[in-house]
Amino acid sequence: MPDMETLIPSAGQADTDALRAYDAQELARYVAEPSHPWWRRRPCALALAGRVPEAWAGLLLDRVRDTGDVGEVRRALLEVVGDHPELLPWLRHDDRRNEKSYGMPEAFLSTRGLAGDLTAVAELATLAADPWQHSQEAGETALDALVERHGVEAVLARLGEDRPEDRLFRLRMRFRAGQDVTYALADPDRMVAHRAHTLAHDADRLRSYLAEAPTTEAKLWAVLALHELTDDLGETRTLYEALGRPRVEVPGLDEELRTAILHEYAPWSRRLTDPRWRVEALCAEPPAPHDVDGWLRRATEALTSAGLAPNPPVHCGAHHQQGDGTYHVIEFGDSEVWISTLGRFAIAREAGTDARPALEAAGLRWIDEETEAIEVTDLYVYYFGRRAPLSVDTLLFYWQD
Repeated sequence: MPDMETLIPSAGQADTDALRAYDAQELARYVAEPSHPWWRRRPCALALAGRVPEAWAGLLLDRVRDTGDVGEVRRALLEVVGDHPELLPWLRHDDRRNEKSYGMPEAFLSTRGLAGDLTAVAELATLAADPWQHSQEAGETALDALVERHGVEAVLARLGEDRPEDRLFRLRMRFRAGQDVTYALADPDRMVAHRAHTLAHDADRLRSYLAEAPTTEAKLWAVLALHELTDDLGETRTLYEALGRPRVEVPGLDEELRTAILHEYAPWSRRLTDPRWRVEALCAEPPAPHDVDGWLRRATEALTSAGLAPNPPVHCGAHHQQGDGTYHVIEFGDSEVWISTLGRFAIAREAGTDARPALEAAGLRWIDEETEAIEVTDLYVYYFGRRAPLSVDTLLFYWQD
């Protein structure tokens, strides 16, 4: 019989088929010993799915309860022994909500749902509304398991109408039952309305809803849902014109800045984004082709002519030695300027304002302190773990590791 070093030679290199055929007693013995490398114990734990030796169940449950053990192993064990009824009181304890180990509170909660615990419904509805997809999926899977075991009415009986996450669950259940979901396009919470537009799959119903939708925002969600069904840009533009081309007005944001930001971020912005941004991005004329090489060449030549001795431009990802973004860095002396890839925009970093006259003379646009501070409202963009409206300088000169 091969040993674990052979079956799992390094992290992420497990022979899963061989582990599934491996002796369950030996797998359980290996997982239950915390001195073994966690990246070997985890695949061994997962390989026990559906075949946990009863004699080892207690020790494996002890590993789940051990807050000093590695979270990846504990979460894997929850998948294979989490349905043991003796674990449920421990899972329900308030201390489980306060564990600091990454992902553990969510894992405990979803395990309760998968085990049939109706007392977890309200918390699972909140988890299913989480902006992080993995948390959302965990919450929805557990709620669906409760529906399968107890019926949808038993789950709904533990939810109200006031919380957006409760309405989100009701919306999903109506969709699963084949019922009309266009009503939720007018939900006061944008999270719910956004989900409704992804579930509204009847083009004719969406067209008729446009005449009855109570708000402009609800109409725009319907237009967006219809476009995603039909990909008919002509119809989308006609409907947008009929609505008066509504858009989010941002004081101080001129058309050049707006166009650059709109087409870069609105198409993939997050679910709390105002649908005005999304529909405008579909219907507005795109910006002229980006002449990034030309902007960088003019900037470098201008700085050289001004006697500032610039270094060659470096993309922000290479400059930070990781990640990606929308600008290049040009260093000169102890200073630097950034040149955006979204337009002819330049900004100073590290006392680089000496470059402004030369760059403006070369046709680039200097983003001053007043302009860079403008917040582009209702456009939610992911940035270092947050999803929120960002300022002009962050959007034009975006970097994410």
